[in-house]
Amino acid sequence: MLKKISVLSSFLVASLIAQAQPTLVEKVEATPGKLTVPYEKWKLPNGLTVIISEDHSDPIVSVEVTYHVGSARESIGKSGFAHFFEHMMFEGSDHVKDKEHIRIVNETGGNMNGFTEKDKTVYFETMPANYLETALWLESDRMGFLLDSVTKQKFEIQRATVKNEKGENVENQPYALAFTEILNQTLYPVGHPYNWPTIGYVDDLNRVTVDDLKNFFLRWYGPNNATLTIVGDVNPKEALSMSEKYFGPIKSCPEVKKMKAMPPLLAADKYANYVDNIYLPLTLMVYPTVPLYHRDEAPLDLLSSIMGSGNNSIFYKNFVKSEVAAQAVVQHAVYELSGEFQIIVLSYPNNVTGDVAKDFDETEKKIHATLDEFEKTGTLREEKPYFESKGIQLYTSETHAVRLDQMVDEKGLAAELEDFAAENPFTFSEDPAVTIEIDSGGTSCQEIATVEDAVRLHVADHQESFARSSVESPLSSIVFRPEHVFF
Repeated sequence: MLKKISVLSSFLVASLIAQAQPTLVEKVEATPGKLTVPYEKWKLPNGLTVIISEDHSDPIVSVEVTYHVGSARESIGKSGFAHFFEHMMFEGSDHVKDKEHIRIVNETGGNMNGFTEKDKTVYFETMPANYLETALWLESDRMGFLLDSVTKQKFEIQRATVKNEKGENVENQPYALAFTEILNQTLYPVGHPYNWPTIGYVDDLNRVTVDDLKNFFLRWYGPNNATLTIVGDVNPKEALSMSEKYFGPIKSCPEVKKMKAMPPLLAADKYANYVDNIYLPLTLMVYPTVPLYHRDEAPLDLLSSIMGSGNNSIFYKNFVKSEVAAQAVVQHAVYELSGEFQIIVLSYPNNVTGDVAKDFDETEKKIHATLDEFEKTGTLREEKPYFESKGIQLYTSETHAVRLDQMVDEKGLAAELEDFAAENPFTFSEDPAVTIEIDSGGTSCQEIATVEDAVRLHVADHQESFARSSVESPLSSIVFRPEHVFF
C-alpha cells in the first residue's frame, strides 16, 4: 500500500511539473510616435527568464544567455572561476562534440562568442532566423548537460589557455594592470567582491581542480540564475515554445540571492603606483559613485560625457589641445555593487621634468584645477543643444541611460534588453521621480539624464560632489602613478 501511494505521489508531482506553464511577467508593445522597443518577458517554471523581441527588419536572430555570475561571486583564493568556466563551456557538452558548437554556428554564416565581467557571464549567437531552434538547442545543452563532458584533459588545456590569455592581455599589455588589478586592489578593500581581477590570479588558477570547477558550475549555472534573450525575425509564440522545449526540463540550481550594493568608503585619498613598460605615463583618478540602476547613474553618465567627450570638452581643451597629454578621458563605469567615475590622462613624456614624482604631482594638480574651472564656468546648461545635435540624446527605460547607437543590430538590442528588462529592479517604472517625459524634436521619449541632474551632482566642492548624492562618506580619489617611464 505504501509503495502504491509513493508511486502515485511521484506520478502526481511529475504531472504537476508537466502542466506548469510559463508566466508572462511583462509585455511592452510598440507605440506610434514614441521610441519603444516591443518585447515580452516570461518566467519558466524552473526559474529561467525569457525575453523575446520581434523584429523583422532583417532575416536574422540573436540569442543571448546571461548567467548572473561573474568574478563577484567568487571568494578569496578562488579567483578567476567564472572566466575559467566561460572557456570550458566552449569545449562541448553531452550532445555536442568538442568544437562542434563553434563549427555549427560558423557554417550557418553566423557568429558567436562569450565574455565574463564582474557581475555576469554572457554567451551569444547571431544566426539566420531559420536556425533559431539550433541556437536554443546549443545553449540549452551546455546549460543542462555540460559536466559529464568535462575531462581532465580539457580542464588542463583551458587552464593553460587562461594563463596564457592573462600573460598576453594583462601582464604584457600596456596599462592593463592598472585597470584590472591595481585599481581593484586599491579602491576595494580585501574581501570585497571587486577586489580581485575577473581573469583571476595565476596562483589561484594553479590551485583550482576539476571538482572545484564542477561545484562552481552546479552552484551558479542554473536556469533560475539565467536570462535567455531572443531578438530578431521570430514569432514570439514559437520562440517561447522552443524555449520551453529545450530549457524547460533543466533543473534549477540553489537559490541565488541578490547581492547588496557595496560602494567603497574611503576616509582619505589613496595612492598607488607601479612600474610598467610604457611610453606615455598614465594618471588614473577614480571617484567611487553609485551602483547599477541607481537614479544618479544616468546623470553621472551625462556628466562624464560633458566633461570629456568631444573637442570642446574641458578636459580635451586643457590637456590635449594644450599639448600636455596625448589623451584625456572621462568616463563613468557602473557595476552591480558600485560605480567608478574615472579620469584618465596619458601625458606626453617630453613634458616630464626629470623628477617623475613631481611630474605626476603636476598632472594631479592640473586635474583638480580643471575640475575647479568646470565648476566655475557654469556652462553645463548650455551643453544640452550640443549633445542633442550630435545624436547623443540619452533615454531610459527607468533608471538606466543608453545611447541609441548601441542598439543598431539584433545583438546590441539583445544586450540592452537583458540589462533593462531582466535585471532592473524598477522594471519600466513610470514613477515621475525616476523618469521625466520630455519632447525631443517632436518625438516623445523618456529621459532622466538631464543637464540639471548633472549640475546637481557637481556642486561647488568637488571633493564631496558625488558623495552627497550617493555614498555617505567624503569622496576620495585614487591616482595610479608609475615610478618610472621607459622611453
